[in-house]
Amino acid sequence: MACIAISTFMLLSFNFRSSKSRKHLTTYQSIPKGCVFRTLMGEEVSDSGVVHITSTKSQVSIENGLAWIIQAQGQHGGWGAGSHHRQDVMDPHAVPSDPATTSMVAMAILRSGSTLKSGTYSGPLNKALYYLLNAVEGSSPESFTITDQTGTQIQIKLGANIDVILTSQFLSNLLDGYLDGDVQLKARAKKANDVCVAKIQKAQDGNGSFVGSGWAGVLQSSFATNALEAAQAQGAKVDDKVLDKAREFQKNNYDSKTGDVKTELGAGVMLYSVTGSTRASAKEARKAEEEIQKARRDGRLAMNAAPSARNLESIGFNKDEAMKYATAYEVYQAGKAQAQRQDVMDGFGSNGGEEFLSYLQTGESMIIGKDSEWKKWYDNMSDRLLKIQNDDGSWSGHHCITSPVFCTATCVLILSVNNDVNKLTELGRTR
Repeated sequence: MACIAISTFMLLSFNFRSSKSRKHLTTYQSIPKGCVFRTLMGEEVSDSGVVHITSTKSQVSIENGLAWIIQAQGQHGGWGAGSHHRQDVMDPHAVPSDPATTSMVAMAILRSGSTLKSGTYSGPLNKALYYLLNAVEGSSPESFTITDQTGTQIQIKLGANIDVILTSQFLSNLLDGYLDGDVQLKARAKKANDVCVAKIQKAQDGNGSFVGSGWAGVLQSSFATNALEAAQAQGAKVDDKVLDKAREFQKNNYDSKTGDVKTELGAGVMLYSVTGSTRASAKEARKAEEEIQKARRDGRLAMNAAPSARNLESIGFNKDEAMKYATAYEVYQAGKAQAQRQDVMDGFGSNGGEEFLSYLQTGESMIIGKDSEWKKWYDNMSDRLLKIQNDDGSWSGHHCITSPVFCTATCVLILSVNNDVNKLTELGRTR
């Protein structure tokens, strides 16, 4: 499906920030312990080799983005991206709210420091939570999704089931410590997430992807995999076979030996597919690297030994496991390099929501993989995003997902990822 270029409308800006809202920006001195695109498990860790400090310029950019997006919240607590057929409508109050966009904004608020009980944007976050709970609880048990809406920008471009996927991700984030003081609300959120997980798993296709693919359906499948990982970490009943199959689908989209990328479900765009492959292989690649490093220190392997299948098998992996982890290592190393090439990062040729989502996946993959190179990625990416931020604090897409709300939420998640380094690093730890 072709994208509709609407660069004429990108010149428009909507300044919803009053002088009052400018005075109430997030303060980073009070970010709560465990602030997260919270998809993980376990205790806080501190790793000086991974932690990176957000620059003052990036902090100001985040604050301006949040101040703009809060003013765009709808009457019932949600945010919307608008219709695929009216990509020219850039006023966030002229479009209905949808669960996918609301979840992205809510996760951006969480990552930036506000919680349900404290922080500058606690009130809007609570409204968003109840909007999403009502959407899940009012959905049909037979449906793959949680909304009757069709034809939204996010659905057409990512997939028909993206609303339930991103909602599950947000609920898992909240269940990771944010709801411990409210037994009833926690039970309600857990039940809602269980509904979401069941719907996601039911929607898996035979090849490991997830049905309802949109223009860049590979991204829907990648985020479905992420959502299942997150839910499993919070105790949801996730079928390991479903999750393994989902990871394999993502990894198989990239051949690390030839550099070939399958883009049939990626709109023909390498960026969308290769970032999904990088994300799906990050955890296993890290395990391969860490086990080889340990064997080097113990004297079981030479100091220059690589994480090959042969070496992994020699230190105790069975043949199938050795091949699995060695392949993941190759896919991750080659995939992350491809994902950071300038020509690949250009994606469809201009910035759209799909590009921003792909950038987010690359950065989180590198942190999950405990890859110190992520700091260089962050500096390059923050420089890239700050240059294209609108004067009113928002970001807009120039093709496909043009919604300033969705794009702003995703850019805030990218720029504030430093706040989640500990949790993302813990997510990559093999138990």
